[in-house]
Amino acid sequence: MPKNILLNCLSILLTLIATAQEKKPENNTKEKTAFQTSSKWLPQIDVRADVAIVYGVNGNPSDHDKNSGFEERVRSWRERGYNAHFMTGIAWGSYQDYFLGKWDGENHLDEGQVEVDGDTIWHGHNVPYIVPQKSFVNYMKEQVIERVIDAGITSIYLEEPEFWARGGYSSAFKEEWKDFYDFEWRPQHTSPENTWLSNKLKYHLYYRTIDEVSRYAKKYGFKKGLDVKVYIPTHSLVNYSSWAIVSPEASLASLPGIDGYIAQVWTGTSREPTFYNGVLKERTFENAFLEYGSMVSMTAPTGRKIFFLTDPIEDRRKSWDDYKRNYQATFAAQLLYPQVNNYEVMPWPERIYTKPYSVAFTDKKVLIPQVYSTQMQVMINALNEMPASENLVSGENGIGVLMGNSLMFQRFPTHDSYDDPQFSNFYGQTLPLLKRGIPVQTVHMENLGYQESLKDIKVLIVSYSNMKPSSEEVHENLEKWVKNGGILVFTGRDEDPYQEVMEWWNQNGNKFQKPSENLFKMLGLAEDLNDGSYKVGEGRVFILRKDPKEFILKENQDKEFVETIETAFESLGKKLSFTNHLSLQRGPYKIIAVMDESVSDELYFAQGPVVDLFDPRLPVLSQKTVAAGEEAFLYDLEEVYKNNQPKIIATAARASNITWQENSFSFLCKSPENTMNSMRVFLPKAPKSIVLKNSEEETITPKGSSWDANSRTYYLNFENSPEGIQVFFQL
Repeated sequence: MPKNILLNCLSILLTLIATAQEKKPENNTKEKTAFQTSSKWLPQIDVRADVAIVYGVNGNPSDHDKNSGFEERVRSWRERGYNAHFMTGIAWGSYQDYFLGKWDGENHLDEGQVEVDGDTIWHGHNVPYIVPQKSFVNYMKEQVIERVIDAGITSIYLEEPEFWARGGYSSAFKEEWKDFYDFEWRPQHTSPENTWLSNKLKYHLYYRTIDEVSRYAKKYGFKKGLDVKVYIPTHSLVNYSSWAIVSPEASLASLPGIDGYIAQVWTGTSREPTFYNGVLKERTFENAFLEYGSMVSMTAPTGRKIFFLTDPIEDRRKSWDDYKRNYQATFAAQLLYPQVNNYEVMPWPERIYTKPYSVAFTDKKVLIPQVYSTQMQVMINALNEMPASENLVSGENGIGVLMGNSLMFQRFPTHDSYDDPQFSNFYGQTLPLLKRGIPVQTVHMENLGYQESLKDIKVLIVSYSNMKPSSEEVHENLEKWVKNGGILVFTGRDEDPYQEVMEWWNQNGNKFQKPSENLFKMLGLAEDLNDGSYKVGEGRVFILRKDPKEFILKENQDKEFVETIETAFESLGKKLSFTNHLSLQRGPYKIIAVMDESVSDELYFAQGPVVDLFDPRLPVLSQKTVAAGEEAFLYDLEEVYKNNQPKIIATAARASNITWQENSFSFLCKSPENTMNSMRVFLPKAPKSIVLKNSEEETITPKGSSWDANSRTYYLNFENSPEGIQVFFQL
């Protein structure tokens, strides 16, 4: 090449790099990905999601560093180009100024949730789980909401409205009982009726609290000329019911002050052991799939926004290998819901990046291994690009299981020797199908009034063994659906001690001993039906007189249930087929989960060329093999071949300033300090040269760099920087 042409090329290259490296004020308006943190900005935790959700006006109760004020923390993230939001606990928090009397001169520690033995349920030092009375609501309005909005925050997250089922014995709760029921408090452990009443009150207290606080936030924001959004980060109804916690859950969707949710599903919730085929063990993928599904069911009919959360670690101290294995399971589960494409990519990056955890089979503790941080960052940066999709997950998508908030009312304590170990009456309806490759859906009875709730459901499974219908309107909606052609499978003995609690089916002129009697009467059937199949209008009702827990607590007991579902489908002129996996394609991304304990141990073969996004080396594979008990996350290269344009396939850094010209392709990479970027880039042809520059205009030598002619992709491996690394390909 002539010298003058070479110099011109070099001049253009340096100009492009300098332009890309110029520090310009960033104006990020996207709110697709987020993380929550109680820390100020640090280079080690610069995750580069769209939103930094700053936690607590006084931080997080588990924090030990109280040096950074709230406004300072917000400012530090904004200065780095983040959209700053705010999160705080609504059932607990660093509210010592309230609990210890600094705010109003009164000590409020006696407002904690209390067990039957008189012990307070604590979240941290001087931080009880609270019985939310009016004084606490006023404190939240004045000391939290106003301060946050005054700092210019317009998105507020009130997390985890939780009342433990074992609570309900404090003086504060007794006061609220008398005010709500207009008769004296009754100890919940003395009868099913009292347990039911106690849990309904717990539910009401947090429903009222969130209603008042969210309305106030919007009203106060309006006065300031701000459009304030309020979200509820919450565990799933599946998890709260399993853990015996009461929360308003689905009912919040109807509140005018609520704009959406964060589905708090992660390893810690999903690894809760479940029974299946007589074996109690962790089934993280299956549990996560059901948890995310219950959150979709809760929000989708209402049109409210929802973020899915995953966590690369969890609260309990485990090994890095354990965290990685379970993170992959929950991550794959969330991606199998193609209608959701907003994500909280992690909570507490300061915990993930700066705290040591165990190395498997040793007594050593180390900071996050670079191979895991690289894989994790590839995964979360894929979420920045993850599209919603109209594709459906594999398997029959028309089977639903009815659930409702009253699932939380029957979990604790046990009465009349009726037990539901590990929430098995729910899992007995779901795991026998999910394990056979049926992506069983959940349907919230509180949302049946929305047409969307049952629009795609062909067969609905209902049991009142572990919940009760919230109103007669539930049955009216089910009656209409069945008579229009729906197939309802009712399973249960109706012998649990909550069948005869004082409720609508035995009050105000109704004299049904069991709520199912009201349902069957509406359907034109005898009130006390035995096993069988019954024609109702254009639809059909199947009765199976066993509690769902009986299908899974012992080995090989789900055959009758599964055959009933098969027969129900045959009545629609369809045949149900079973497999051992779930799979989905979303744009270029392929998600696969192969389950163990299924109809077979067959391997799943995903045809390539694909890039393995669970492997930090990002290999290009002609075929990916997935074994039973494993998940896969792949990038389908056929999608980029169609356009034949330069494209970042995968990266362990957030790429921006992406520029493609006829003979060049460049971009800027930012990611946390002390981590490694692994990236694969599709290029129409082999590059003539590649240059990497840091923020000081210094040339960087990559740790790894190679061109793969077969896939037409370039692999790069270099040290990340929160200040940015500029990558320039000369084509």
